[in-house]
Amino acid sequence: MTGGLLIDKPAGWTSHDVVAAVRRTLGTRAVGHAGTLDPFATGLLVVLVGKATRLARYVEALAKVYRATVCFGTATDTEDSTGTVIARRTPETWPTEGAIQSALATLVGSRPQRPPAFSAKHVAGTRSHELARTGKAVELAEVQVHVHQITVDRWSPPELDICATVGRGTYLRSLARELGEVSGIPAHCAVLRRLAIGPFSVNDAMLPGEVDRSRLMPAAALLPTLPSEQVDDGALREIAFGRAIAQQRPHQGPGALVADDGRLIAAVDGREGRWHPVVVFEAAT
Repeated sequence: MTGGLLIDKPAGWTSHDVVAAVRRTLGTRAVGHAGTLDPFATGLLVVLVGKATRLARYVEALAKVYRATVCFGTATDTEDSTGTVIARRTPETWPTEGAIQSALATLVGSRPQRPPAFSAKHVAGTRSHELARTGKAVELAEVQVHVHQITVDRWSPPELDICATVGRGTYLRSLARELGEVSGIPAHCAVLRRLAIGPFSVNDAMLPGEVDRSRLMPAAALLPTLPSEQVDDGALREIAFGRAIAQQRPHQGPGALVADDGRLIAAVDGREGRWHPVVVFEAAT
C-alpha cells in the first residue's frame, strides 16, 4: 500500500494527530506528512503512505498558498492567537490600505526570516516549542525564505486578510510579526488556512474521518511537477539495482521514471546526461 492522501486538517488537530488517524484507518505505521501545519491552522496536509513517505522532500519543496488574517494591535509570544500577549498598541490613526500594501511589498522576495520560538524547529535535539513552554529563552537563527506574492483581500482595522504564496520553510506567523514590525504596530496571525501545495488543492481534500485506502493517489501523482521519462524493462532492472541510466533528454536536477503503465519506478537526479536513483520503488529481481 503506497501513495498519498490530501487531508483537510481541522483546527485543534496537530499534523501528528492526522498521521495517527490515517495509521489507524489504514492499519499501517508507514505514514508521514509533507509540511507541518500549526494546531490552530486548518487546511491542506499531504499525507504519504508506504514507500511514498520517502517522497516528502519533493512535496515539501513545492510552493504553498495560504489565506491568513493578521490582527494588529497585539503581539503574542507564539505569534498567533493561542499565545500570551507580549505587546499592545492601538494607533490614533490606522494605516491606509495603500500603506499596508507598501509594507507587504517589503516582505516579498528572497530574504532571511526568524522562525517563531514556538515552532517545530530543533534546538540541540529538542523542538523549540518544547523549550519555549518550559520558560527557556529561545532565539532561533534566521533562515533564508522566499515569498512569491502577497495580496490584500480585506483591510478592516485591526484585521487584515491576505493571501500569500510562499516557498519552503516560510512561517506565516512570522510574516504577521514582521508586518507589524514594518508598520510600527504589534501584530499576530489570528487565522491561518493552507489552500494549496503546488498543484494540490484543499478543494480536493478529505477530512481525517473520510480516509479510505481506495482514495490513495498513486506515488507518481505526488511528483506532478518533475520531468518524467518512461523506462523499458532493461532500464527498470538497472534502476532497481541502484545503477544510473542514460537520459532520453538532458536534464539537470530531480526527475521521475515511470513504467509504461504509469507506475512510479524511481525518483531520480539528473546529472551529466544520466539519471541517478534517489528513491527506488521497484525491487531488484
